[in-house]
Amino acid sequence: MTAWVKGQAADPDAAITAAAGLLQGARAPVIAGLSAEVAALSAAFRLARALGASLDPAASPGLYADLGALAAGGAMTTTPAEAVGRADLVLVLGEGAAGAPILADLAASGPTRGRAAGAPRTILSLAAGQGADYAAGEAGLPAAIGLLRAHAAGRMAGEAPLADLAARLRAAHYAVLLYDPAETGALGAEMLNGLMRDLNETTRAFALPLSDPHQGRAIAQVAAWTTAQGPRVGFGRGFPEHDPWRFDAARQAAAGEADAALWLASLPCPRPDWVRALPGVALLGATPAEPVTGGEAEVVIAVGVPGESHGGALWHPRRAAIAWQPAAQDTALPAALPSAAAVLGALHARLAPAQNPPTGHPVQERSAPC
Repeated sequence: MTAWVKGQAADPDAAITAAAGLLQGARAPVIAGLSAEVAALSAAFRLARALGASLDPAASPGLYADLGALAAGGAMTTTPAEAVGRADLVLVLGEGAAGAPILADLAASGPTRGRAAGAPRTILSLAAGQGADYAAGEAGLPAAIGLLRAHAAGRMAGEAPLADLAARLRAAHYAVLLYDPAETGALGAEMLNGLMRDLNETTRAFALPLSDPHQGRAIAQVAAWTTAQGPRVGFGRGFPEHDPWRFDAARQAAAGEADAALWLASLPCPRPDWVRALPGVALLGATPAEPVTGGEAEVVIAVGVPGESHGGALWHPRRAAIAWQPAAQDTALPAALPSAAAVLGALHARLAPAQNPPTGHPVQERSAPC
């Protein structure tokens, strides 16, 4: 079974018609989740403009922690490949970064390029949990990063563990600070960017933010080349308006501003409670491990999972770029499920012509880098 309307099995074409009617009849629909391949993300922006809807990725909390700090004061970042090739000191910030897959690559090798080539690589940790080389303390990780910055810049003095860590960072040839933006938050990311600027007065040091599992880095790029803005945008006036507070989907639902939702998750993504409280449509990736039941929303359509049932352009954490992920060679995967992009395109085509805004700035169509 691939489509349901109000919990009952339905023909996919009928489900698309029902979905179009539900969204078109809404006053302020939201398109959320956005855990999907680039083609589906682009289709979601086109649909949002046609509906006058707003968009909000599931990855927004971590994504906007970085975007806010970047907008406030800039950032000095590196890539996973550069970190593996050049870093002689890696500082792991927080519990989220401690489980990053790239740590295995860093631990298994040493720097091979730049001034640190041939030197041993030191990996240290700063966290609130047990077992860290340096304790973040009761004030939490963002405050600890701020104190570390003060020591590194010479604004604080005295014998303290963070003073020792600051000295080790200043002595490194190429330091990399690995962190999870969702854990550090906006304040921690801002302090971290300031620490990078201070360290680079005398040495080389760069931040390496972890990408989230819900394609947040991909949606940020799609939003940039589509609207020249961040991903939390609204098309209520026929053109994209960026406002991270106003178009926070959870806030809109709690305030009664949103009256319908389309949840896009061709890649697994937990659905928040506010989605369940609104009349809505769900496009969900179906796998043997995570079957779609039809009770997830008023209209549910099962779609293929990119990189498994069909190929798709996805964010590649090791490359820190969007890259093509071919379909998996697995006969156990559901056959003949449509892609999320195809379903969104069919839904868009089913809207009444009057729903398409006649004026405003058009969504720019550009090819995704692969």
